[in-house]
Amino acid sequence: MSVELMVWDESAPISRDQARAAYLAVKKSEPVAGDVPEVAKELPGVVTVYPGHVLVTMDLDTMDEMSAQVFTVARAHGLVCYDPQRDLVHNVTPLGVYEGMQLHTGDGMIVHDPDLGLVHDVLATMSPQNPFVTLVNFGRHFIQVSPGYELEYKEEALARTMVAELAEVQRAFHEYATGDRSFLARHDWTA
Repeated sequence: MSVELMVWDESAPISRDQARAAYLAVKKSEPVAGDVPEVAKELPGVVTVYPGHVLVTMDLDTMDEMSAQVFTVARAHGLVCYDPQRDLVHNVTPLGVYEGMQLHTGDGMIVHDPDLGLVHDVLATMSPQNPFVTLVNFGRHFIQVSPGYELEYKEEALARTMVAELAEVQRAFHEYATGDRSFLARHDWTA
């Protein structure tokens, strides 16, 4: 079985709906022959070039490792990346305040310097197949959540709290990513 990612240029961040529509439109079009864009030469997997878009196909077994490479190349070139399997869009901006921050999911996705929209959207994908989402600044601190919305934060010591709704989890992750620690005062934390 194979999976796909699509990369292309956008002038501003786009929604998952816009990314999905672009992907579906490209899938209905014909690939182009001839000159291959520079970015296509750097991408792993099987690369197919469409007008203004590059489709990367990879094996399911190598998806996690190769997806991380595609995300990195796309970001380096200022390109959007759409993951149709997860229905997630990786925009170039806006980013959090921590350079090198990583997003990890329980289903194997790792993204360096994730955009804030991706962080928001990926939190809604938690399930038995994706049992956690973590934002980590290695050697400094992290925030993590698991289904049932058990929120964990660690800086000096690990603290836990239960959060009632996804929207509050998304708010806490956004605050963490932007350097705002208001989420710490809003909840009762236990060691």
